[in-house]
Amino acid sequence: MNRPVSSLARRASAVVPVRAVLAGLAAAALAAAVFGAPPASARSLLSPRASWAPAATAQIHPGTMMYTEGAQCTGNFVFTDSAGHTYLGYAAHCAGTGSSTDTNGCQTGSVPLGTRVDLTNDGNLASEGTIVGHGTLAYSSWITEHRLGTTDANTCAYNDLALVELDSADVSKVNPSVPFWGGPTGIDTDGTATGDRVWTYGNSSLRAGVSPLSPHTGISLGDDAADGGWSHPLYTLTPGIPGDSGSGFMTEGGKAVGVLSTLGLAPLPASNNIGDLAHELAFAQAHSGIAGLQLVNGTEPFDPVL
Repeated sequence: MNRPVSSLARRASAVVPVRAVLAGLAAAALAAAVFGAPPASARSLLSPRASWAPAATAQIHPGTMMYTEGAQCTGNFVFTDSAGHTYLGYAAHCAGTGSSTDTNGCQTGSVPLGTRVDLTNDGNLASEGTIVGHGTLAYSSWITEHRLGTTDANTCAYNDLALVELDSADVSKVNPSVPFWGGPTGIDTDGTATGDRVWTYGNSSLRAGVSPLSPHTGISLGDDAADGGWSHPLYTLTPGIPGDSGSGFMTEGGKAVGVLSTLGLAPLPASNNIGDLAHELAFAQAHSGIAGLQLVNGTEPFDPVL
């Protein structure tokens, strides 16, 4: 089991150093991957463009920086509910009150629901950057696990999803498409196998809001049956760094597969772990109290151009 060791929220008071220890290994594996075009079916699973801001000019989208009481993370995907509210997802530990090594949601505290969250796209080490919107913490898997008294080890270790309800005044700024890649086109429900390619868009303030540094591609290290489908270890070139936490990962065809949660230090140095979105969303649908909660597909076709 690739044990999660360090969460990847970037806090102003405690930046976690990350080194690309196995970049050469990852590069070699990526070079051997097959660079295929998206299947035609992926192009049909798109949100109506008229429902959202244009993708090219939207200020809020997957990959937007999210600041919660000084901790910076990256938004993963857009969600809606039956009441018409709009949410941007990130990792539950982004609102956690523990240290960077506290990754067990059943044992670590969180700021309360209702906490305000700032949204930006150009934050850096000195400031949050230009605020483009606001939201409120509306759901946290960690808070929910505490409320339910969850004891399942895999759920506690890997269920790391939170939802921020966007202010109604900011919904007009939203597009659900992942920058650079397009998609998502639905939810991946069958996990990953060794060598499967993955795509993500991390937006750490350590990169100073330089968007060309945000798109990443990588490969799965293969799922461990002991995790019960809750976690997918992987390598990306370069690895996810503090501030990338919460960013979404997609598999072949643009299917949303997971949420960046932790940096793996042992036994797979410089790898990352993502929590399985299908499991996390099902848990939220069952226990959040948010009726009709669902992922929103992108308006732009998924295109694995790298």
